[in-house]
Amino acid sequence: REVQSGALNIQDITEDTITDHLYTKNLPCPDLLIRTGGDYRISNYLLWQCAYSEIYVTDTCWPDFDENALKTAIEDFKKRKRRFGR
Repeated sequence: REVQSGALNIQDITEDTITDHLYTKNLPCPDLLIRTGGDYRISNYLLWQCAYSEIYVTDTCWPDFDENALKTAIEDFKKRKRRFGR
């Protein structure tokens, strides 16, 4: 089968291939995802990048999420034992 210029063969696609084609390719993956408004979903937000992110859910809605709310989220994050999928 002939491959078009710039096309990839499926057997050549790796996790690095996917990462290298994302807009965030030069940014580190987030350690913490803060979800405001009390929703327990990430709504397709950075699905690939958030695979090992810790998720903090708060009932506080975004406009009211202030410096004190951020400090609370960070304190919660600091208490967690990160396992990175293990």
